[in-house]
Amino acid sequence: MNRRKFIKVVGLGAMVLYLSGCGLSAIKNEDDTEVSASESVSGGETMKIVVINSSPHSEEESTSRYLAKKFVDGAKSAGHEIFVFDAANEKTNPCRGCDQCGMDGACIFDDAIEEKLMPQMLKADLLVLVTPLYYFGMSAQLKTVVDRFYSRTSKLSGKKSMIISTAWNTADWTMEALKNHYETLVRYMSWEDVGQVWATGCGSRPMVERSQFGDIAFKIGAAL
Repeated sequence: MNRRKFIKVVGLGAMVLYLSGCGLSAIKNEDDTEVSASESVSGGETMKIVVINSSPHSEEESTSRYLAKKFVDGAKSAGHEIFVFDAANEKTNPCRGCDQCGMDGACIFDDAIEEKLMPQMLKADLLVLVTPLYYFGMSAQLKTVVDRFYSRTSKLSGKKSMIISTAWNTADWTMEALKNHYETLVRYMSWEDVGQVWATGCGSRPMVERSQFGDIAFKIGAAL
């Protein structure tokens, strides 16, 4: 199966989830046949997965954290190792562009990104970016982390990646700018995109809980 061929699963109304990669045994491809486990993203091996949450809302209120939790539960059920970083509540600093790191060394900031997140990302197989949609882009909290990739650009390249995002809007262009940003980042970092979840129409916790996205996020994690 072509890893760059997208599988489209329509949820409720205008809500759409796009997946790339293979081995999503809970999802059928376009000719209605299930993909075998041997074609999974992990190849049947245990993966180290880093999930970066960036919503400033609590676990009980956040829509994106809800989907991230469902994904994590699914991935854990499949035996994968998960590290979750809370970019909204950890002590972090934005990149200053000082170039002291030389794109291949320690950042001048001895903060949670450098001490907690970076070691986990460097050894991870899969990076999962999780964000609410803010003014048609990723949250400032996630952008802070992304900008700090600069200190280890080459060492973070070549990994697998995924994005999960939630938004209130349901227009077909709602996620367009963020999708373009993410796919440009994937291209620059030479990542292998294995999934994109664009949960439009999920502007509140009850809305996302009533949607199909929770079940889908769980199945994606379980089928890696």
